[in-house]
Amino acid sequence: MASVPSVPLYYNRHRETSLQGGDMNGTAIENFICVIYNVSFMNCTWHVSRTAPGDTQYFLYWKSSRKEDFIGCQNYVKDNCGRHTGCRFQNVTIKNKSAYFLVNGSGQNIQSYKNMIALYKIEKLTPPLNVTVNCTGLSHSCEIKWQPPRTSHVKRNTCFKYQVVIEKKADPEKGIKDTSKMETNITGNSYIFDSFNAEKRYSIKIRATDNGCLVSKNWGEWSTPVEFGGEQLMSTSSYVLLLVSGLAASIVFFLCAVNIYLKIVPARVLQPKDPFHEIAPVNFQTEYENQLIRHETEEIITVIEEVA
Repeated sequence: MASVPSVPLYYNRHRETSLQGGDMNGTAIENFICVIYNVSFMNCTWHVSRTAPGDTQYFLYWKSSRKEDFIGCQNYVKDNCGRHTGCRFQNVTIKNKSAYFLVNGSGQNIQSYKNMIALYKIEKLTPPLNVTVNCTGLSHSCEIKWQPPRTSHVKRNTCFKYQVVIEKKADPEKGIKDTSKMETNITGNSYIFDSFNAEKRYSIKIRATDNGCLVSKNWGEWSTPVEFGGEQLMSTSSYVLLLVSGLAASIVFFLCAVNIYLKIVPARVLQPKDPFHEIAPVNFQTEYENQLIRHETEEIITVIEEVA
Protein backbone atom coordinates (compact mmCIF):
# COMPACT_ATOMS: atom_id res chain seq x y z
CA MET A 1 0.00 0.00 0.00
CA ALA A 2 1.45 3.34 -1.04
CA SER A 3 2.26 5.76 1.76
CA VAL A 4 1.03 9.36 1.80
CA PRO A 5 3.90 11.62 0.75
CA SER A 6 4.60 14.83 2.57
CA VAL A 7 4.25 18.19 0.86
CA PRO A 8 7.61 19.11 -0.69
CA LEU A 9 9.15 22.24 0.76
CA TYR A 10 10.56 23.38 -2.57
CA TYR A 11 7.06 24.22 -3.76
CA ASN A 12 6.94 27.44 -1.73
CA ARG A 13 10.27 28.58 -3.19
CA HIS A 14 9.02 28.39 -6.76
CA ARG A 15 6.84 30.90 -8.54
CA GLU A 16 3.29 29.66 -7.94
CA THR A 17 1.66 29.99 -11.33
CA SER A 18 -0.41 27.77 -13.55
CA LEU A 19 1.92 25.16 -15.00
CA GLN A 20 2.28 21.45 -15.45
CA GLY A 21 5.92 20.75 -14.87
CA GLY A 22 8.65 19.77 -17.34
CA ASP A 23 9.49 16.46 -18.91
CA MET A 24 9.60 13.92 -16.06
CA ASN A 25 8.33 11.11 -18.24
CA GLY A 26 4.88 12.76 -18.40
CA THR A 27 3.83 11.18 -15.12
CA ALA A 28 1.95 14.20 -13.75
CA ILE A 29 -1.84 14.20 -13.66
CA GLU A 30 -3.75 15.58 -16.64
CA ASN A 31 -6.87 17.73 -17.15
CA PHE A 32 -6.96 19.20 -13.64
CA ILE A 33 -10.28 21.06 -13.19
CA CYS A 34 -11.91 22.61 -10.11
CA VAL A 35 -15.46 23.94 -9.88
CA ILE A 36 -17.16 25.77 -7.01
CA TYR A 37 -20.91 25.19 -6.87
CA ASN A 38 -23.82 25.83 -4.54
CA VAL A 39 -21.91 28.74 -2.92
CA SER A 40 -19.42 26.81 -0.76
CA PHE A 41 -18.76 23.37 -2.28
CA MET A 42 -15.77 22.65 -4.52
CA ASN A 43 -14.99 19.63 -6.67
CA CYS A 44 -11.55 19.05 -8.20
CA THR A 45 -10.96 16.27 -10.73
CA TRP A 46 -8.06 15.03 -12.81
CA HIS A 47 -7.00 12.19 -15.09
CA VAL A 48 -4.34 9.69 -14.12
CA SER A 49 -1.20 9.94 -16.22
CA ARG A 50 -1.06 7.38 -19.00
CA THR A 51 2.68 6.87 -18.44
CA ALA A 52 2.64 6.57 -14.64
CA PRO A 53 2.99 3.08 -13.09
CA GLY A 54 -0.29 1.33 -12.40
CA ASP A 55 0.20 1.44 -8.63
CA THR A 56 0.80 5.22 -8.56
CA GLN A 57 -1.41 7.08 -6.11
CA TYR A 58 -2.04 10.83 -6.22
CA PHE A 59 -2.58 13.25 -3.32
CA LEU A 60 -4.05 16.74 -3.53
CA TYR A 61 -3.10 19.69 -1.31
CA TRP A 62 -4.38 23.25 -1.48
CA LYS A 63 -4.36 26.61 0.31
CA SER A 64 -6.23 29.88 -0.29
CA SER A 65 -3.28 32.26 0.27
CA ARG A 66 0.51 32.25 0.21
CA LYS A 67 0.74 32.63 3.99
CA GLU A 68 -1.39 29.61 4.80
CA ASP A 69 -0.23 26.02 5.08
CA PHE A 70 -1.30 23.40 2.60
CA ILE A 71 -4.30 21.28 3.55
CA GLY A 72 -4.64 17.73 2.28
CA CYS A 73 -7.81 16.39 0.75
CA GLN A 74 -10.09 14.55 3.19
CA ASN A 75 -12.67 13.24 0.72
CA TYR A 76 -11.16 11.64 -2.38
CA VAL A 77 -12.97 10.37 -5.44
CA LYS A 78 -11.56 7.05 -6.73
CA ASP A 79 -11.66 5.15 -9.99
CA ASN A 80 -12.30 1.43 -10.40
CA CYS A 81 -8.67 0.70 -9.55
CA GLY A 82 -8.81 2.65 -6.27
CA ARG A 83 -6.66 5.51 -7.56
CA HIS A 84 -7.54 9.07 -6.53
CA THR A 85 -9.07 10.99 -9.43
CA GLY A 86 -10.74 13.85 -7.58
CA CYS A 87 -11.54 15.52 -4.29
CA ARG A 88 -14.61 17.12 -2.72
CA PHE A 89 -14.36 20.16 -0.43
CA GLN A 90 -16.92 21.87 1.77
CA ASN A 91 -17.14 25.34 3.36
CA VAL A 92 -15.03 26.99 0.66
CA THR A 93 -15.10 30.80 0.79
CA ILE A 94 -14.00 32.77 -2.26
CA LYS A 95 -13.37 36.26 -0.82
CA ASN A 96 -11.76 37.41 -4.09
CA LYS A 97 -8.72 35.20 -3.43
CA SER A 98 -6.57 32.89 -5.48
CA ALA A 99 -5.95 29.33 -4.40
CA TYR A 100 -2.81 27.24 -4.82
CA PHE A 101 -3.07 23.56 -5.71
CA LEU A 102 -0.47 20.82 -5.60
CA VAL A 103 -0.91 17.19 -6.65
CA ASN A 104 1.89 14.78 -5.77
CA GLY A 105 2.22 11.18 -6.81
CA SER A 106 3.62 8.29 -4.80
CA GLY A 107 7.03 7.04 -5.95
CA GLN A 108 10.38 8.62 -6.75
CA ASN A 109 9.86 9.58 -10.39
CA ILE A 110 6.29 10.93 -10.37
CA GLN A 111 5.99 14.50 -11.55
CA SER A 112 4.13 17.01 -9.34
CA TYR A 113 1.35 19.20 -10.67
CA LYS A 114 1.11 22.81 -9.51
CA ASN A 115 -1.55 25.39 -10.31
CA MET A 116 -2.78 28.78 -9.08
CA ILE A 117 -6.45 29.55 -9.71
CA ALA A 118 -8.57 32.64 -9.02
CA LEU A 119 -11.48 31.08 -7.17
CA TYR A 120 -14.16 33.44 -8.49
CA LYS A 121 -13.34 32.30 -12.04
CA ILE A 122 -14.25 28.69 -11.31
CA GLU A 123 -17.52 29.38 -9.51
CA LYS A 124 -20.67 27.96 -11.11
CA LEU A 125 -23.30 30.54 -10.22
CA THR A 126 -26.48 29.26 -8.63
CA PRO A 127 -29.76 29.96 -10.46
CA PRO A 128 -31.47 33.32 -9.88
CA LEU A 129 -33.86 33.01 -6.96
CA ASN A 130 -37.63 33.49 -6.52
CA VAL A 131 -38.64 33.87 -10.17
CA THR A 132 -42.24 35.18 -10.31
CA VAL A 133 -44.51 36.08 -13.23
CA ASN A 134 -47.46 38.46 -12.94
CA CYS A 135 -49.53 38.75 -16.13
CA THR A 136 -52.33 41.13 -17.08
CA GLY A 137 -54.48 39.89 -19.93
CA LEU A 138 -55.90 43.34 -20.72
CA SER A 139 -52.51 44.93 -21.29
CA HIS A 140 -51.02 41.80 -22.93
CA SER A 141 -47.91 42.03 -20.75
CA CYS A 142 -46.24 40.15 -17.91
CA GLU A 143 -43.91 41.51 -15.24
CA ILE A 144 -41.15 39.01 -14.45
CA LYS A 145 -39.11 39.46 -11.28
CA TRP A 146 -36.29 37.53 -9.62
CA GLN A 147 -33.48 37.84 -7.11
CA PRO A 148 -29.71 37.49 -7.76
CA PRO A 149 -27.95 34.13 -7.39
CA ARG A 150 -26.36 33.30 -4.06
CA THR A 151 -22.60 33.76 -3.70
CA SER A 152 -20.15 34.00 -0.82
CA HIS A 153 -18.38 37.16 -2.01
CA VAL A 154 -20.71 39.34 -4.15
CA LYS A 155 -23.16 41.65 -2.40
CA ARG A 156 -24.15 44.07 -5.19
CA ASN A 157 -27.04 43.29 -7.49
CA THR A 158 -25.37 45.24 -10.30
CA CYS A 159 -22.59 42.63 -10.52
CA PHE A 160 -24.82 40.30 -12.54
CA LYS A 161 -26.45 40.29 -15.93
CA TYR A 162 -29.02 37.74 -16.97
CA GLN A 163 -30.17 35.71 -19.90
CA VAL A 164 -33.95 35.36 -20.04
CA VAL A 165 -35.45 32.64 -22.21
CA ILE A 166 -39.21 32.58 -22.79
CA GLU A 167 -40.63 29.67 -24.76
CA LYS A 168 -44.13 29.52 -26.21
CA LYS A 169 -45.27 25.93 -25.79
CA ALA A 170 -47.37 23.82 -28.10
CA ASP A 171 -50.83 22.79 -26.94
CA PRO A 172 -52.46 20.13 -29.19
CA GLU A 173 -55.72 20.26 -27.21
CA LYS A 174 -56.18 23.92 -28.16
CA GLY A 175 -54.85 23.50 -31.67
CA ILE A 176 -51.64 25.45 -30.91
CA LYS A 177 -48.90 23.64 -32.83
CA ASP A 178 -46.26 26.33 -33.26
CA THR A 179 -43.53 26.86 -30.69
CA SER A 180 -41.06 29.70 -30.44
CA LYS A 181 -38.24 30.80 -28.17
CA MET A 182 -37.17 34.31 -27.26
CA GLU A 183 -33.78 35.06 -25.69
CA THR A 184 -32.65 38.38 -24.29
CA ASN A 185 -29.75 39.56 -22.12
CA ILE A 186 -30.55 42.23 -19.55
CA THR A 187 -29.28 43.82 -16.35
CA GLY A 188 -31.48 44.44 -13.33
CA ASN A 189 -33.88 42.11 -11.58
CA SER A 190 -37.06 42.51 -13.63
CA TYR A 191 -38.28 42.24 -17.20
CA ILE A 192 -41.52 43.17 -19.00
CA PHE A 193 -42.74 40.57 -21.47
CA ASP A 194 -45.06 42.55 -23.73
CA SER A 195 -46.03 39.82 -26.20
CA PHE A 196 -48.27 37.92 -23.83
CA ASN A 197 -51.33 36.07 -25.15
CA ALA A 198 -53.56 34.77 -22.35
CA GLU A 199 -54.74 31.84 -24.47
CA LYS A 200 -51.22 30.47 -24.96
CA ARG A 201 -48.89 28.68 -22.61
CA TYR A 202 -45.35 29.89 -21.85
CA SER A 203 -42.35 28.88 -19.77
CA ILE A 204 -39.46 31.03 -18.58
CA LYS A 205 -35.99 30.27 -17.23
CA ILE A 206 -33.15 32.60 -16.25
CA ARG A 207 -29.41 32.31 -15.63
CA ALA A 208 -26.70 34.76 -14.57
CA THR A 209 -23.16 35.75 -15.42
CA ASP A 210 -20.61 38.50 -14.69
CA ASN A 211 -21.41 42.17 -15.25
CA GLY A 212 -18.01 43.76 -14.62
CA CYS A 213 -17.24 42.45 -11.09
CA LEU A 214 -15.17 39.56 -9.75
CA VAL A 215 -17.70 37.01 -10.98
CA SER A 216 -17.23 34.06 -13.30
CA LYS A 217 -17.78 34.97 -16.93
CA ASN A 218 -19.31 31.56 -17.54
CA TRP A 219 -23.08 31.33 -17.48
CA GLY A 220 -24.49 29.92 -14.26
CA GLU A 221 -27.17 27.33 -13.75
CA TRP A 222 -30.66 27.76 -15.19
CA SER A 223 -33.52 28.47 -12.85
CA THR A 224 -36.34 25.94 -12.68
CA PRO A 225 -38.73 26.73 -15.58
CA VAL A 226 -41.82 28.66 -14.49
CA GLU A 227 -44.93 28.16 -16.64
CA PHE A 228 -47.61 30.82 -17.08
CA GLY A 229 -50.59 31.63 -19.27
CA GLY A 230 -53.20 29.31 -20.74
CA GLU A 231 -54.35 26.72 -18.23
CA GLN A 232 -52.95 28.67 -15.32
CA LEU A 233 -55.19 31.67 -16.09
CA MET A 234 -58.19 29.36 -16.61
CA SER A 235 -57.54 27.69 -13.30
CA THR A 236 -57.44 31.05 -11.55
CA SER A 237 -60.77 32.01 -13.14
CA SER A 238 -62.24 28.69 -12.08
CA TYR A 239 -61.20 29.31 -8.50
CA VAL A 240 -62.83 32.75 -8.55
CA LEU A 241 -66.04 31.32 -10.07
CA LEU A 242 -66.10 28.57 -7.46
CA LEU A 243 -65.67 31.10 -4.67
CA VAL A 244 -68.51 33.30 -5.98
CA SER A 245 -70.80 30.28 -6.40
CA GLY A 246 -70.10 29.10 -2.88
CA LEU A 247 -70.82 32.54 -1.45
CA ALA A 248 -74.13 32.78 -3.36
CA ALA A 249 -75.17 29.32 -2.16
CA SER A 250 -74.40 30.29 1.44
CA ILE A 251 -76.59 33.41 1.17
CA VAL A 252 -79.53 31.44 -0.31
CA PHE A 253 -79.25 28.83 2.43
CA PHE A 254 -79.23 31.52 5.12
CA LEU A 255 -82.33 33.22 3.71
CA CYS A 256 -84.21 29.90 3.49
CA ALA A 257 -83.33 29.08 7.09
CA VAL A 258 -84.60 32.45 8.29
CA ASN A 259 -87.86 32.01 6.36
CA ILE A 260 -88.48 28.55 7.85
CA TYR A 261 -87.76 29.83 11.36
CA LEU A 262 -90.26 32.66 11.01
CA LYS A 263 -92.96 30.21 9.91
CA ILE A 264 -92.40 27.71 12.75
CA VAL A 265 -92.01 30.14 15.64
CA PRO A 266 -95.10 32.46 15.86
CA ALA A 267 -94.42 36.09 16.28
CA ARG A 268 -95.16 37.40 19.74
CA VAL A 269 -96.91 40.78 19.46
CA LEU A 270 -97.27 42.75 22.66
CA GLN A 271 -100.68 44.51 23.03
CA PRO A 272 -100.66 48.05 24.58
CA LYS A 273 -102.24 48.37 28.01
CA ASP A 274 -105.30 50.64 28.71
CA PRO A 275 -104.68 52.41 32.05
CA PHE A 276 -108.33 53.51 32.28
CA HIS A 277 -110.05 50.15 31.82
CA GLU A 278 -107.57 47.68 33.16
CA ILE A 279 -108.93 45.94 36.31
CA ALA A 280 -106.31 45.36 38.93
CA PRO A 281 -106.33 41.92 40.46
CA VAL A 282 -108.05 41.71 43.94
CA ASN A 283 -106.87 39.56 46.84
CA PHE A 284 -110.14 38.64 48.59
CA GLN A 285 -108.51 37.09 51.66
CA THR A 286 -106.59 40.25 52.44
CA GLU A 287 -109.67 42.44 51.91
CA TYR A 288 -111.77 40.34 54.34
CA GLU A 289 -109.10 40.57 57.07
CA ASN A 290 -108.94 44.35 56.66
CA GLN A 291 -112.74 44.67 57.11
CA LEU A 292 -112.61 42.67 60.39
CA ILE A 293 -109.88 44.90 61.72
CA ARG A 294 -111.82 48.04 60.90
CA HIS A 295 -115.01 46.64 62.54
CA GLU A 296 -113.20 45.77 65.78
CA THR A 297 -111.58 49.18 65.88
CA GLU A 298 -114.92 50.93 65.55
CA GLU A 299 -116.38 48.89 68.47
CA ILE A 300 -113.48 49.76 70.76
CA ILE A 301 -113.87 53.44 70.01
CA THR A 302 -117.61 53.28 70.77
CA VAL A 303 -116.99 51.66 74.20
CA ILE A 304 -114.43 54.27 75.11
CA GLU A 305 -116.80 57.06 74.26
CA GLU A 306 -119.60 55.56 76.46
CA VAL A 307 -117.29 55.21 79.43
CA ALA A 308 -116.18 58.76 79.05
